[in-house]
This record gives sequence, C-alpha cells and structure tokens, in this order.
Amino acid sequence: MSTVAFQTLPFGTEAAKRLAARLGIACDEISLHRFPDGELRVTVAPAADTTILYAALDQPNDKLIALRFAAEALRRGGAKRLVLVAPYLCYMRQDIAFHAGEAISQHAMGALLAEIVDRVVTVDAHLHRTSDIVAVFPGIEAENLSAMPAIAKTLAKAGIDPATVVIGPDAESEPWVRDLAKRLDLQHTVARKLRRGDRSVEIDFADDTLLAGRPALMVDDIVSSGTTLMVAATTLRAMGASAVDSVVTHALFQPAMIVAFADAGIRSIRSSDSVPHPTNAIALDEILATTLERELNPTPPPETTT
Repeated sequence: MSTVAFQTLPFGTEAAKRLAARLGIACDEISLHRFPDGELRVTVAPAADTTILYAALDQPNDKLIALRFAAEALRRGGAKRLVLVAPYLCYMRQDIAFHAGEAISQHAMGALLAEIVDRVVTVDAHLHRTSDIVAVFPGIEAENLSAMPAIAKTLAKAGIDPATVVIGPDAESEPWVRDLAKRLDLQHTVARKLRRGDRSVEIDFADDTLLAGRPALMVDDIVSSGTTLMVAATTLRAMGASAVDSVVTHALFQPAMIVAFADAGIRSIRSSDSVPHPTNAIALDEILATTLERELNPTPPPETTT
C-alpha cells in the first residue's frame, strides 16, 4: 500500500499545518541549521512513497537551496514521488530577456524544479506571456490554481456592500477581477497602467464617473513595492470612491507599508496566506486540499487482459 507524508520548510508553517490537517495527515517540519559561513544543513523526517513538500517561496534564495537538499534526502530515503506545494512561486515574473545578457528566471526556475519534483502546485503564479504553467515545467505535472474562490468566500462571509465596484490595476488583472466580480455579483472595471519604473506608475480609468459615491475593491495577484496600489487608491479617491479596500493573493511588501497604504486612502488590505504576513485573512487550504486529494487516493491503473 502506498504511503503519503507531508513535510514543510520552517517558513509559513501555520498554513502548512492547516493544509495537512485538512488532508488528514501529519505535518513534519524540515530542520535547517546554518553554519557560521552561511551554508545550510537540512534534515528531513522519514520519507514516504509520496511526500508532499510545502514551501512558501517568498524571499526565495536560501529556501530554494533548502528545498533542493530536502529533495535529495527524501529521494535517498525512499520517496518515489515528490509534490511541491508552493502557494507563492518565485521567479516567474521574467519570462523574456528585456536586455542583452539578462537571465530568463522563469526558464531557469522551471528547469530547476522539474529536476527535483514530480508535480508543482501553486496559486496565481505571476505569468505574463506564458499562457499555461505546464510550459514552465518540462516533463512534470503542474497546476496554477486561482485564489478567487477562496477570496470570494471570505468576502461573502464577512459581508460586502452590493454597490462595490471591483477594480483591477491593469489589463493583466482582468481575468481574475472579472471572476471575483461574477462570484460576488458586483460590477468591475480595469485601469490603464503606464509603468515608468519599479516605483513609478500612472493609472487612469476609461469611465471616470463609475466610482462616484461607491466603494471600490482593488484586486491584484502580487503587491511588492505597493506603488501601484497607492497610486490607484489616490486615483479612485479623486474619482469620488466612498471607500477603497484591497485584496491580494501574495503580500510581498514590508509590513511597515501598511501605514503608507492607509495614508494613501486604503481602508483595509487583506491577503491570502500564500506567504506569512500581518495582512493574512484568506486561507488557501481548501483549494489546495481539493487538488491534492488524488495524492492520497490515487486512481489505480486500468486492468489489462491477456
């Protein structure tokens, strides 16, 4: 009989434990020891036939080394199948070389992870020109789940003004903004964004009367510097929005930015637990557990006749 284990890097362990509990299996924490020169010693729990590896891959560089070492130890310990659950998947933003000599991080990361695991499960991966995450990971299984069902469920439970307009910061956000608005039966619109640098953007809307006297809910996949969010909030306030709130899948910004967001007119910001953050308010364990259930109850191969 095939066995299944669940192990997590020692980051984002609360979300990992919730997911393991939902799956009905124990959660073991991988041990990391840092030597004085910065090198890592990685110690895993006993391997199972299938081992689910949970890794919150924000601030990723040391974590990727730890993940590579953990996979080596688990394979040597007897793991036949490794499933990486990375609710936030790092290094996806650069899928082409914009200047001569630049590395294409998405290609490199896809090849690296495809060498060490058999399946990758992530949420709202930051893909630009790559239409299907399977293309990122040659030769292995990969799923890019949407956080919108979990976000919609959380917002509906908390209660939301039916006059709210769901706002996307740019054209790339349109699919998930439309999805969330449909789930909550709300109107939506998407801004036009011109980016002039990492911390310089301009935002406007085709219909500058839509928000007058109505609350706005900004939705984005990643907030890193927070510049887009603050510029959008200022614009929405100038358009007459009665309140501005925000939900984001991956909160990568420094917690100190919460004060700056409030100063920009953002009443609240809520994020998923894809990475540990003070704004975490949306649990992803339900959508992750649903897609991982087949690891616990694999479909047997069809019988053959001779």
